[in-house]
Amino acid sequence: MQYAELSQIKHRVQLGAPLPFNVRSADHTLLLARGQQVDSREQLAHLLERGALVDLAELQSAREEIRKAPRDALPGLWSRSLNQVSQALLSPQAETFGAALEDAAAPVQALVERDPDLAIFQVLRQGRNEDVAYGVQRSMQTAITAFLVAQRLGWEAAACERLFKVALTMNVSMLELQGRLARQGTPLTAEQRGELRTHPMRSVRILELAGVSDADWLRAVLEHHEQEDGGGYPGGISTVGDLASLARRADVYTSKLSARSTRDALAADIAGRQMFMQDPGHPMTAALVKEFGIYPPGSYVRLASGALAIVVQRGATITAPVVICLTDDHGRTLAEPERRGTTDKAHAVVAVVGEREVAQPLPLDRLAALITA
Repeated sequence: MQYAELSQIKHRVQLGAPLPFNVRSADHTLLLARGQQVDSREQLAHLLERGALVDLAELQSAREEIRKAPRDALPGLWSRSLNQVSQALLSPQAETFGAALEDAAAPVQALVERDPDLAIFQVLRQGRNEDVAYGVQRSMQTAITAFLVAQRLGWEAAACERLFKVALTMNVSMLELQGRLARQGTPLTAEQRGELRTHPMRSVRILELAGVSDADWLRAVLEHHEQEDGGGYPGGISTVGDLASLARRADVYTSKLSARSTRDALAADIAGRQMFMQDPGHPMTAALVKEFGIYPPGSYVRLASGALAIVVQRGATITAPVVICLTDDHGRTLAEPERRGTTDKAHAVVAVVGEREVAQPLPLDRLAALITA
């Protein structure tokens, strides 16, 4: 067997989360089995001091693990992968940031490729927390959306992967501010306006200090609020690169899907309609709206029969998704939700339902499990 020192891959250890590999002592004695967890920084430091090792064979690529995983394991892999992204984004100053971000991005991209419907579900139904967590979630929603649209547009794999990292990191300098603003019911202060105006430059600086040297990545982060008509910021330029252009559109769209203290989240069909009206004829916007459709996975809908359902899969046509019914035709909660197609006129989708209208929404993990059952 060949071993790697745990110190070389410590960014793959998430405190309080199951270990993805066994941890052994310098003489190869098992210290922690895969699935156990490291609970504190002190415990991790102790393992590193002991010269803990990991079998290289257990460090299979995230993409390989996800390709081989049974479908019902995907929700758990999504949860683990998004936690890894969150941990990476919240430590941009660490010396391991570049490697941690690479490791965090790869499994999410593989999960998007494995099941795009489940990926869209993550965008619409991610849990909402406060402060920093909100900013991290918005970054993940934007990155997943941008990646999906780039694939629909036929971009090369390397460009899709770079775009994902652009969308994930372009707001790294204002994650906490995003959370505060989402809960703030008063107008922006002058200081907050200044932070918003300068966050592209500050994000670039953070990335540079963390060792990111990819010029295209850094340029896109700097330009992600620029617009082709010159009306953006911070430079007011009109020659905006494709990476920044698509990242901005994905950000605008997912912002519409996210609730704030001053407004509810928009339904996907309304968000898509607004995108078309605000950006008519642009191929990126057209691809985005086509990718999500009017009833994307994660949307609550009302059927012609009266049943309340949640979309779990895009159907053969944009108006006939596959759903899971949460109530019967009379509005009574089903003990066991039922999977159903909507091509039949009697069970066709007739309206999108806001989350506030759902009396007993199922937990996110339960919904995700229903999708892959």
